[in-house]
Amino acid sequence: MIVTTINVNGVRAAVRQRSEENLGLLAWLSDTTSDVVCLQETRSDDEQIAEALAPALADGWHLASAAPHLKGRSGVAILSRTPFDAVRIGLAATEFELHGRYVEADLASGHTVASVYVHTGEAGTDRQLEKERFMAALAKRMAELTADGRDAVICGDWNICHREADLKAWKANVKKAGFLPSERQWLSDLLDSGWVDVMRQMHPDVAGPYSWWSWRGKAFDNDAGWRIDYHLATAGLAARTLAARVEKPALYALRWSDHAPVTVEFG
Repeated sequence: MIVTTINVNGVRAAVRQRSEENLGLLAWLSDTTSDVVCLQETRSDDEQIAEALAPALADGWHLASAAPHLKGRSGVAILSRTPFDAVRIGLAATEFELHGRYVEADLASGHTVASVYVHTGEAGTDRQLEKERFMAALAKRMAELTADGRDAVICGDWNICHREADLKAWKANVKKAGFLPSERQWLSDLLDSGWVDVMRQMHPDVAGPYSWWSWRGKAFDNDAGWRIDYHLATAGLAARTLAARVEKPALYALRWSDHAPVTVEFG
């Protein structure tokens, strides 16, 4: 099973970006060998995302999506080459049930895959408190998944760098959302509970590999990025990881999102 996660920075924009050069999201979906693709920040309701991805759906992809509760914000989805056995939208019985930040699907293969979009946050504000409440609700759901004993992988834009190696300019961000000690500890607690950061498992001693770069300046060209797009897998599934890579475009001009696809192959 090959699984990719990508924050598309607006699914309709990602379809339009580089479309004249046949290099946008639809072209990527046409070329990828992935079996499952998790999308974040779709910024589209269910009808809009289905319309934007209509050529991919006609090619056989199956879609499960969670629309944002605020227009033009958040939104997550899962694309699968095989039909879903079950789909669960949102973090049930929480304030985030309809926020378009979590969608989870059971596959015929017996795996559970989820697409998550954690808040950006802002240190010392209500936005950060909301992010922390979401993190707590997400951790609860992940504990339930491990208790169920299913092979599961939670993919997405976590908007947190776990280690100094995950952020080029870490010294300048120690007091900013995305690299706060409390956020990093939360990720550590998830890993201590049995979840595995499979990209770091496969690349233990490297800087990055980064998955997000600002559109501004020379961040992309200088690889001054953040590693915030993770696959966290249950231990049994993580043990079957064969490869993990960031599909960073060769040139700035070839980008169709400010994130790059992050792909993991499980045996």
